[in-house]
Amino acid sequence: MTVKLINPDGLPKPDVYRQMSVASGTKLVFLAGQVARDAEGRRVGEGDLAAQVEQAYVNIATALAEVGGSFDDVAKLTVYVVDWTPDKMPQLGEGVGRAAEKLGIDPVKPITLLGVAALGEPDLLVEVEATAVLD
Repeated sequence: MTVKLINPDGLPKPDVYRQMSVASGTKLVFLAGQVARDAEGRRVGEGDLAAQVEQAYVNIATALAEVGGSFDDVAKLTVYVVDWTPDKMPQLGEGVGRAAEKLGIDPVKPITLLGVAALGEPDLLVEVEATAVLD
C-alpha cells in the first residue's frame, strides 16, 4: 500500500481521522473538489448534508478508479462545509459512514475541515478535495 496512516506519539489520537499520512508511491493525484453531482451532473441530496457528503466521497472513489486507484490511496482530504457549526458533525459523520458502507472503504484519513460562507453553486453544502498517491 502506498499510503500509511499514523497518529504520532505526542499528538491527540482522534477516532475519526489520522494526524498524518506517509506516502511512498510514485504517482500523485490531485483531485478537484467533489460535490453532490452524479455522473450526469444532476443534483444529489439538495438540502441534505449527509447525502451530499456521501455523493462527494463516491465521486472521489469513482475518479480514483479511473486512474487505477482506490480510496485506500487517499493521502489527504480537505472538506469545505457551508455555514459550518459543530452541530453539523453528526450529519457529516452520517454521510461519511454511508459512503464507507457503500464503497467498502475505511474513510479515516488525515483531514482538514473548513467552514465556508458559500461554494460555487447555491445548492451545494459540501465540497471534498482529495490528494492521493499511487504506485
